[in-house]
Amino acid sequence: MELSTAILITGAAALFAAFLLLLIGIVYSELMNSEIPPGVSNPGRLRFIHGMLVGIAIVGRLLEKLGLCNQLSFNRWFRSRVLIKNKPAPPGLRIKDLTFANVPVRVYEPTAPSDTKRRGLVYLHGGGWMMGSIDTYDDLCRYIAMQSDTTVVSVEYRLTPEHRYPAQLDDCQAATCHFLQVADKDFGVDPRRVAVGGDSAGGNLTAALCQRLAEKEEHPLTSPCAQILIYPGLQIVDFNLPSYQQNHSVPLLSRDQTVFYFLHYLNGDTSVAEDILEGNHVPVDLKLKYRKWLSPNRLPPECKARGFHPKFVNSHDGEVYDIIKTGLEPGISPLLAEDAIIRKMPPAFILTCEYDVLRDDGILFKRRLEDLGIPVSWYHVSDGFHGIVSLMDLGWMTITSSKPAVNSIVNYVKTL
Repeated sequence: MELSTAILITGAAALFAAFLLLLIGIVYSELMNSEIPPGVSNPGRLRFIHGMLVGIAIVGRLLEKLGLCNQLSFNRWFRSRVLIKNKPAPPGLRIKDLTFANVPVRVYEPTAPSDTKRRGLVYLHGGGWMMGSIDTYDDLCRYIAMQSDTTVVSVEYRLTPEHRYPAQLDDCQAATCHFLQVADKDFGVDPRRVAVGGDSAGGNLTAALCQRLAEKEEHPLTSPCAQILIYPGLQIVDFNLPSYQQNHSVPLLSRDQTVFYFLHYLNGDTSVAEDILEGNHVPVDLKLKYRKWLSPNRLPPECKARGFHPKFVNSHDGEVYDIIKTGLEPGISPLLAEDAIIRKMPPAFILTCEYDVLRDDGILFKRRLEDLGIPVSWYHVSDGFHGIVSLMDLGWMTITSSKPAVNSIVNYVKTL
């Protein structure tokens, strides 16, 4: 009996060791396919964080192959339950989980007395419309609320692939409009001082939401007073802009992943990903129309300093266009909205990072807004990368430039 037990233990240990070696080998291979630029903030820490996230994804993939669980479900669970620790509300802040118009939200209210109605911020989290939650963005929302003396509403919108566009945008609109209705009475917030903001996919949702509200010439609600766009992804026309070429494999978001997330948000058909990367998905007449907004010539010269090779595609695949054409609408690509709508948008704060594939989306949108007379405050993190605002309080893994980036958001909110 003892010998059989020993054999079983030895066999289990051998299997675990083999699994561990396989995992290490795959993670190492993935890391070799990524690029950590020499100018990026804390390159060693970024490599470790990237390796950890890659490891989580690979474990999820292996568990799915074994029929034990879904890879995406495991990834979500690990990020929200293992990487995030629930903490009590700090002194000076009241935190409530509520529902606004059937959408779950978390409200962060400063408790210090105020002589005037407070300002508000509706925050739409990132995660490629596929991951992220009010739990994973809890620390960031606490910090913004406390440091800016602002009531923050974090929105738990539905995720893809369970729900496709426009479910996420609908949820954000419903929660935002509800808050604008009850801000004064229920939270002591001036509805004329409520901004909407978000990072990455949340930045996309922010811009799209502000455009939706701007399109309604007559609506009973106060529109957001500002839009806060943190490294937003704003178009699916051109994935060969300088930032996409220069940062194509820089963590924490690659060029391939960007297209993957957009397609899952749109309709889930990833079979056309390569065509989109090559630029075969947009008809020539539309390319000419969009060029006035997306031309690399509209970018500052420094955006092309690290090398850029213009790519011109003078044809398209009609079948691919039919699959993705909804993605060219402003609801998914806010950078493509007509001037009449852009003119109605509120003032903006835009944060971009040098080593981020989405850098040029943010800068080109800044240019569009400014050209049409919309005030823009721009903060560029010269050593930053995608996802940086979520990495300001991770102990020894904290990224140095994260806190100044978040403080730039706080300082802007204070001006509202």
